[in-house]
Amino acid sequence: MRKVCVITATRAEYGLLKPLMELIKESDQLQLQIIATGAHLSPEFGLTYKNIENDGFFIDEKVEILLSSDTPASIVKTMGMAMMGMADVLPRLNPDLIVVLGDRYEILSIASAATIFKIPIAHLHGGEITEGAYDDAIRHSITKMSHLHFASTEDYKNRIIQMGENPENVFNVGAIGLDNIRDLKLLSKEELEADLDIKFNKYNYQVTFHPETLGNLTSAQQFQYLLNVIEKQKDSFFIFTKANSDTDGRIINQMIDDFVNKHPNIAKAFSSLGTLRFLSVVKVCDAIVGNSSSGILEAPSLHTATINIGDRQKGRIQASSVINVDNSESEITSGFESLKKILENNKLSETINPYDKGGAAKKILEKIIFNKIIKTNKSFYNLS
Repeated sequence: MRKVCVITATRAEYGLLKPLMELIKESDQLQLQIIATGAHLSPEFGLTYKNIENDGFFIDEKVEILLSSDTPASIVKTMGMAMMGMADVLPRLNPDLIVVLGDRYEILSIASAATIFKIPIAHLHGGEITEGAYDDAIRHSITKMSHLHFASTEDYKNRIIQMGENPENVFNVGAIGLDNIRDLKLLSKEELEADLDIKFNKYNYQVTFHPETLGNLTSAQQFQYLLNVIEKQKDSFFIFTKANSDTDGRIINQMIDDFVNKHPNIAKAFSSLGTLRFLSVVKVCDAIVGNSSSGILEAPSLHTATINIGDRQKGRIQASSVINVDNSESEITSGFESLKKILENNKLSETINPYDKGGAAKKILEKIIFNKIIKTNKSFYNLS
């Protein structure tokens, strides 16, 4: 039994990895190991490691790394603590392969530690571009340390190869988070109202906004523009999910709390909704508003529009249901106006999601099983 260790640091990351974790757990050829770290272990971010356990998984190691601050200095210190934590747990678990997803700073530290221990790395969602955040550089760095690559589109697959990775180890499987949309029985509008203790309105929006870490504006300025526009929307209800533990994420979360306390009739906030409730909310709502990757990857498959603000997701391939606006009050207001015109024309049902290939988790599992021996010393693949 080859030991495959899935490592997760945030609620969103776990929600995407869950379908693959279930398949590894059920496999008669692989043994699932799980390391939970980062925001999963923080009361401030909802102690979301409990979601993993409630879903029937056993967490082999919990690694505390998160400091109660989100300044650049504390983020760097958190990265250092992640490497120190991995120095202890990776030799104990001794996995044959680790699986990581995306572009977060915790995952960069984890991949670095695995590299030193000569543990092969499978990386999901490499090759993508998000120009507005330092995540972009982190993602490409993780790609260069990884050995199996599972891209979400053909363009991203080609970009990974362009970075010198052997085409034999790069696979276009689509976006793994879309497996949840097919596999889960999503909650109805009425069920959500009872479960979340809310009342939907004529127009409904899911709001997730993360700091644009390479932007010229402060996080408070970025988010205040959106709140000013939200305050003016009539016949609307807003469901906020709070920001991750990024630089200045706590500033945004405090602003969310202040706004909801001031406007309890039009908004409610949650540290974490969990995968089922989050996808159900997105399906019921008219749009995702903010700068989350969910608006690019998942929302189109739920035939929900996206008002994508600023440059955080700039560079990602997008469906026709995504409305891109600059981070200013006038632009965001224009985005809401454009959305209402789209809703009047009822075109969202025709949306085609470029990330939707179907069955990503199963395809990843098959490649992991097939690649029984993975050499950690790689050659640079030169394009002819």
